[in-house]
Amino acid sequence: QVQLVESGGGLVQAGGSLRLSCAASGRTFSSYIMGWFRQAPGKEAPGKEREFVAAMHWSGGSTIYADSVKGRFTISIDNAKNTVYLQMNSLLPEDTAVYYCAAKVSRGSWYRLYDYWGQGTQVTVSS
Repeated sequence: QVQLVESGGGLVQAGGSLRLSCAASGRTFSSYIMGWFRQAPGKEAPGKEREFVAAMHWSGGSTIYADSVKGRFTISIDNAKNTVYLQMNSLLPEDTAVYYCAAKVSRGSWYRLYDYWGQGTQVTVSS
């Protein structure tokens, strides 16, 4: 079965950087879209979607980002390590959230309806 395990979260000052990792296992992901989402504190609600952050195809090529992180965050994939990364620079207090890695078969929108999710990793940005 598919497993996505995030790591790399923590506490950082505004303006700092963090790199999140997502170790993917359980199948060949060559035809999958890999995404990062986040959920800020107090924004949890039944049925409320997590906020899209970034996504890319496992085989490379195009990447997409939320406007709020464009120019600051970078998604990448290391095929040899079966790992997805989210490099986060120039962090802001409003980036504070639980960050989730997600995967879906490459069809439809890259912004929603992902099939598999990790357990999340907390990122806290202090002002």
